[in-house]
Amino acid sequence: MTTTAGPATDAGWLWSELGLVAEVTTDIDGGGLDALVGLALRRNPRRAHLLVSRVLGKHLPVDPATALAAGARLAAQVRRLPGLTALGPAAAGQGAVEDGPLVIGYCETATALGHAVADGLPGSHYLHTTRRDTPGVPPVLEFTESHSHASFHWLVPRDPAILHDTRPIVLVDDELSTGRTALGTIRSLHAHAPRGHYVVAALVDARPALAQVAFAELAAELAVRIDVVSLIAATVAVPPDIAERAARIRARFAPLPPDADPDAGSSPGSGRESESGLALGSSSPVRRLSASWPADLPDGGRFGWSSRDGRRLDALLDPLAATVRAALIVPSGRTLVLGTEEFMYVPMRIARALARGGAGDVRYQSTTRSPVHPLDADGCAIRSALTFPAPDDPRRVSHVYNVRPGRYDDIVVIVDAGVDASAPIPVADPSGLVAQLRAHAPVTVLTIAAQPPAPRPAAPPPPPAAARPTGPDTAATSADGGLPLRGQNASMTTPVRTIGSGSYDPADVTFLLTDLSDVDLERPTEDREEAMQAGRHYSEDLPVEYQPDDSYLRLYHQALERSARRVALATGVVAELVRVTKPEPVLVSIARAGTPVGILMRRWYVFRHGLDVPHHAISVIKDRGVDMNAVRHLTDRFDRAALQFVDGWTGKGVMTRVLTEALAGLGLDDTLAVLADPARCVSLYGTRDDFLIPSACLNSTVSGLVSRTVLNAEHIGPDDFHGAKFYRDLAPHDLSRHFIETVAAQFDAVADEVDAAWPALWAADRTPTWEGWAAVERIAADYDIPDVVMVKPGVGEATRVLLRRVPWRILVAPDRLDELAHVLALAADRGVPVEERADLPFSCVGLVRPLGATPTFHTPGARWRPPTT
Repeated sequence: MTTTAGPATDAGWLWSELGLVAEVTTDIDGGGLDALVGLALRRNPRRAHLLVSRVLGKHLPVDPATALAAGARLAAQVRRLPGLTALGPAAAGQGAVEDGPLVIGYCETATALGHAVADGLPGSHYLHTTRRDTPGVPPVLEFTESHSHASFHWLVPRDPAILHDTRPIVLVDDELSTGRTALGTIRSLHAHAPRGHYVVAALVDARPALAQVAFAELAAELAVRIDVVSLIAATVAVPPDIAERAARIRARFAPLPPDADPDAGSSPGSGRESESGLALGSSSPVRRLSASWPADLPDGGRFGWSSRDGRRLDALLDPLAATVRAALIVPSGRTLVLGTEEFMYVPMRIARALARGGAGDVRYQSTTRSPVHPLDADGCAIRSALTFPAPDDPRRVSHVYNVRPGRYDDIVVIVDAGVDASAPIPVADPSGLVAQLRAHAPVTVLTIAAQPPAPRPAAPPPPPAAARPTGPDTAATSADGGLPLRGQNASMTTPVRTIGSGSYDPADVTFLLTDLSDVDLERPTEDREEAMQAGRHYSEDLPVEYQPDDSYLRLYHQALERSARRVALATGVVAELVRVTKPEPVLVSIARAGTPVGILMRRWYVFRHGLDVPHHAISVIKDRGVDMNAVRHLTDRFDRAALQFVDGWTGKGVMTRVLTEALAGLGLDDTLAVLADPARCVSLYGTRDDFLIPSACLNSTVSGLVSRTVLNAEHIGPDDFHGAKFYRDLAPHDLSRHFIETVAAQFDAVADEVDAAWPALWAADRTPTWEGWAAVERIAADYDIPDVVMVKPGVGEATRVLLRRVPWRILVAPDRLDELAHVLALAADRGVPVEERADLPFSCVGLVRPLGATPTFHTPGARWRPPTT
């Protein structure tokens, strides 16, 4: 056992100033912690350090032979375990029986590492998790990684039967910090198909003692064997003030500009040349190649990889390397081979073949979605960064680190089918990956065009309730919506197709909603209103989605610009109040108004605490209750004490009442957290002011393109989640991500104000007074409205009345008119009178027109305001 304040290298000062103390307990290779990891700072100013692997080929360039050898050494540790000792080198051969373990690597970091481990376990089958959606190919299993930058994982085997046999499973990751991801994966796999032996293999095992105990407890609970192997076992003690220490370091050092090379000692734009003679910073040439790739050979482990696939790849590598070598500007020079996110293993093998064939100094690394703060200081592992649209999803960003002018003579980017390496990023950066790399070296793009699995048949419509299987032996998995969905019965087999994440980043939310996109549910507003007032429930169908004109959209953007900081402040306050009793909450937003708020709270936790919490959106319907299939799905997966329900705002407090009634006796916290609580009916809120939350101005185009939720017995069976539609045709008008990014951009500006505000609010009297409900009853009496359900208080509810009901009139507080431009515009557009009323506890109130009523105005003392823009 050795204890050190950090490796005895240039990085020692960084370990010391951050106050990190590493204790190594096991070292298989004998090279020490520094041989496997470097130290960097996270980009998030509220979270400090990051251990960066030196052998993985993800954040740092490596000799590809080094990365593959690390996987081989880890496989050797697995082979030594009882029950796996038969998998020795002698078992490997052309005729090897493929009855070895199932190896699962974690995306995106460990996809190549897992594959290399599988290479060292003869007869194994390899599969890695994925965050990429493949149309028509539904995931079989899903689980979350609570501490990851992107928390969800899907398993999408080409042959789902591979998850159902009893062979041991080996889970491979680069680092075990808490082990929670591995434990959650084992639970999910075991619930899906039990077996007797699980192995967790990692380069670095940094679990604290209590986390190690958790593995033994799970093994006892499931009556299985769980082994953990690693190349090095160590713990890193982190001081409580590490965030402040990191901030002081950041203040001293600026990030290294991407066009500077500290190793060369020259300034940016110095006109240095590479060995090719090309002036750096000029537009270097780009060559595009297509590999000759067998149609039935996978390009990696996303859909599964057999030992036979591996033997076929071996035969292709030298011809592929020769094709690449012929395209290089300096064939014997310094070459970087760059994989793209999950697509790491095949590019790594091509890099190895390129080096073996005499292509000079070949290094390998991959792009990554993981954000790291580059630091221009000796000893920091990450010195510079390029940021660009992710090759597999240009809606989000990706990064590559330590690529600088003059370092390489050639850069080879290897992408899989369907990836656009030159795609422009929409807002923050005008150039794509290839465009940025060309300023550093000549670029060759090689595309591996493997065929994805054939689409699986779409899920059949649910049978009538009487014909549907029930009982303990029936189970559910998803079709192509993105989740393995567990409904009323823990092992249901009826497939359920869900909306997935709508148009949001899948890391931000998962909608537990049955996909009804192909069902005709919309009805004209007038017809719908008449049916509802005659007794039909509003959740049986949908209103036609209101599409605003350009002038209204300008009002929305003005409102967002005016309110973004206020929304950010309320987000931070309510998020911090939640964390007082739930340090690692599982957010459960009420679709759809609550979903943007849940996403913002999740983003706040990443920003403020480096905590990436799970977030799901479920349906809660007035008079129908909470979607209990969705609730059971969540309690099957998460600690029920961690569930936190989230909504946008309160009006009459209906959702509060529904939650309380539906969850009574289930041992669940029914407390609702909202941004704004003008009705004064909850205890967790960001503010009690009735201010405009701009997402209330629009419908699906600010809500992930998801409709209102639907509960219609014709389409939703007893074991299904409630339903919704995904409006793909509205994608050109979608502002969902723009709203999130605009508000989240204000987090840093309000952080200090949040830190000061939430403790005072926590200590204050937050007891609900239900003032809003009393006001609603008073208004209903004043206007002879027969049912309080037709009184919609608050700016959000008034907006909804104008967008999807038949409005009678709008009541406004005179002192809040300046904040209600969008309400006044909608009222003018629909010819709805607007009345100023000084006694409102809300900014405004919308009144639904009672059936058969005429708009006569008889409230004593009221001053009427004509519709106006």
